[in-house]
Amino acid sequence: MAKRKSRINLRTGNEVDGLREAGHLAADILRQCSEMVAPGITTGEIDEAAGALIEKSGCTSAFLGYRGFPGNICISTDEEVVHGIGGKRVLEEGSVVKIDVGILTPAGWIGDNAKTIPVGAISEEAESLLAATEESLYVAIDHARPGELLSELCRSVEKSVQVHGYTVVKQFVGHGVGRELHEEPQVPNYWDDVEMRNRRFKNPKLRPGMVLAIEPMVNAGTDDVRILDDDWTVITADRKLSAHFEHTVLVTEGDPEILTPRVRSFESASV
Repeated sequence: MAKRKSRINLRTGNEVDGLREAGHLAADILRQCSEMVAPGITTGEIDEAAGALIEKSGCTSAFLGYRGFPGNICISTDEEVVHGIGGKRVLEEGSVVKIDVGILTPAGWIGDNAKTIPVGAISEEAESLLAATEESLYVAIDHARPGELLSELCRSVEKSVQVHGYTVVKQFVGHGVGRELHEEPQVPNYWDDVEMRNRRFKNPKLRPGMVLAIEPMVNAGTDDVRILDDDWTVITADRKLSAHFEHTVLVTEGDPEILTPRVRSFESASV
């Protein structure tokens, strides 16, 4: 999407405090939006509520107006992968909805996180996809440790979901987070050495102070996607279900710190 800064920033001290505050605020807004999900509500109503919550927090939406994006949040349903726009679509029992919240604090720090929420009771197949996608996020987070190559973190997502017969979206990736919504490094959910060199993706050893938005986008069918005529909404090419989970994560001297904390939706995914 946007042109990213070429340097990988290492955040320390007050910078980390600022990102931690932004992450916690973004996580709380996502939680409140998720609690609104129910059959009969429209995606536009959730987007409008998100805008009010962001304003109440003293922040601004990191998405609204970004390269012309018209929503306060990204809200995508069923076969929509990411970048959905809130509108008149009514949520129906058995669907799933992906809510992605990005905020900018008054101090200039970004908080970015997402999750997929069931709309009422969903099928076993849908629940399996959501559980596997969320699990792959935490598998990747466990690789966010000093000295580990970024490529191993990225590979772990695809390896995790392949066991369940799912695919990862390759056209859209995670990213660094800081004062800009998208910073280096780019964080794909797979890794091919030749392809990444051709695309000039960095493969650094992870260092304390790196802040990464890790966001598995996982499909029940093909990994191929299309963009709708609104120039934003990404859908699966075969119209099969897709799931999306995201955390902003700080690499520390020890265990990774999730800057957008929330309770996990699923304990684990069964094979």
